[in-house]
Amino acid sequence: MTKSMSKRARLEATFAGAETDRPAVALWRHWPIDDLWGDELARATITFQKTYDYDFIKVTPNSNYCVAAYGAEASWRGNEEGTYQWGPRVIQTAEDWAKLKPLEPRTGLQGEVLEANRLIGQEFGDEVPFIQTIFNPLSQAKNLAGDRLIADLRQHPDAVKAGLAAITESIVRFIEALKSTGAAGIFLAMQHASYDLLTEAEYGEFGRPLDLRILQATEGMWFRLIHLHGTNVMFDMAADYPAELINWHDTETPPTLAEAMTRTDKALCGGLRQWETMLRGTPESIQAEADAALVATGGRRFVLGTGCVTPITAPTANLVAARRAVEPR
Repeated sequence: MTKSMSKRARLEATFAGAETDRPAVALWRHWPIDDLWGDELARATITFQKTYDYDFIKVTPNSNYCVAAYGAEASWRGNEEGTYQWGPRVIQTAEDWAKLKPLEPRTGLQGEVLEANRLIGQEFGDEVPFIQTIFNPLSQAKNLAGDRLIADLRQHPDAVKAGLAAITESIVRFIEALKSTGAAGIFLAMQHASYDLLTEAEYGEFGRPLDLRILQATEGMWFRLIHLHGTNVMFDMAADYPAELINWHDTETPPTLAEAMTRTDKALCGGLRQWETMLRGTPESIQAEADAALVATGGRRFVLGTGCVTPITAPTANLVAARRAVEPR
């Protein structure tokens, strides 16, 4: 039996497909209202990690943190997922895309998020790896434009590309500032790599090149997680991204974990349903899903987790059960 490993060693062995002392596991959630201030976001995140002892921390601010400086408005209305409700969109006409300029990452909500990362790094040092959520350029553009994004992308492609270029530069600047906090890497949230929204050609033109630019900016970091959000995801398109771990709603949309093992050499994160199991299930159902995922992957190149955020109303017994599910029996 492999001797006990540190969290980083366990993750790095998982990424390499090597034997580990046990499978890795991680859950993450939103922190509404707490996420408006760096110290409060850090406090909530640190308390969560100390309570459940997962193998890495995903720092999860609200999705407005990266676009609030453009004038985007979002408010907390009690959503069980922990997400905010958007106000009037910043992009009202095609001409508005050209008004977007790169942002200074150390100010406003972005500055608060950087402070949260700094405090988390100060608390855990090398003991617990942490990665920061980065919404990719198309995801940020959607939060600025709402439903008109895809129409503008098709009718005014040059205007949208100009806006995406500014957003991308903002992200690159933020990642450079993030490196000083001790973050291990990033969680790159991709919401439009879905056949429900775009064609492969469209994503190849408006999404992939910018995703790769962002991943390039993480040079010197060792942990990049790709999150494919939604259904009918373009898994094969992202399968060769320069990242260590891929996460998607594997229990709800293709491919299955077993299929994905044959379609990428990256490690995979999933196995647990966020609503039916983590929210409405029991510790026994969590163990059953974890066992099925470990069989599907052979226990290699696999991190137990959910396809997206864990609902903020999930029972604490279920959060504990996910951690216990990977312990040797």
